Amino acid sequence: MEPKIARIHSFESFGAVDGPGIRYVIFMQGCALKCKYCQNRDTWNLNGGMEYTSDELVAKVSRYKNYFAVSGGGVTVSGGEPLLQMNFLIEFFSKLKSLGIHTAIDTSGSFDITEDMKKLIDLTDLFLLDIKCINDEICKDLTGVSNKKELEFAKYLSKQGKDIWIRQVLVPGYTDKEEDLKDLKEFLSELNTVKKVEILPYHDLGKFKWIELGCKYELEGVPTATSEDVERAKQILRYLIKT
Repeated sequence: MEPKIARIHSFESFGAVDGPGIRYVIFMQGCALKCKYCQNRDTWNLNGGMEYTSDELVAKVSRYKNYFAVSGGGVTVSGGEPLLQMNFLIEFFSKLKSLGIHTAIDTSGSFDITEDMKKLIDLTDLFLLDIKCINDEICKDLTGVSNKKELEFAKYLSKQGKDIWIRQVLVPGYTDKEEDLKDLKEFLSELNTVKKVEILPYHDLGKFKWIELGCKYELEGVPTATSEDVERAKQILRYLIKT
């Protein structure tokens, strides 16, 4: 049988924010969403990046097993959108689990729950779920897609007892509305396995990637989110935020 091939954008060998402990972070190539605030615009093309087999990635990851052991860390796949390469991840994560390595996926969750998806979910210890916006109309404006699938994805993970870290980018004028943040709080309070909620301030540091690719930066003129903006959002989401 021919080995499955993944398309990889880049690696981070000592990640400290994409899951517990020291993480080996694999940024996979390709994304179907069109998030206007995306800081990794160069990951969208599914045909870009470098090709790797699962054995090649396991060999890279295994060098860091001692760091994972002492820190409670492991491997996080991000992107782009890693679930676009779901079948590869099933093979890769199966090998990581046989080595006792903690697995995490950073995803939008905008996917149907197929039988293959269930297999991958079973092999994944932690999901870092990017809730784009609880307001569906704003979500469509920001990303080009509805939030219906990602919210159902979150509910399924909770029912399966899968640990979830929630992330939301706070974009002034879009995802910072008090009513929407209250609705987000209500939705998250119904999930049983949310271990952390992170509010990430919008910034335009990735704007240069859009320009280099000859693309119009969609949020030109939108101010960066301040520490005060983030604190206000955290106050609305209080009791859910875990530090």
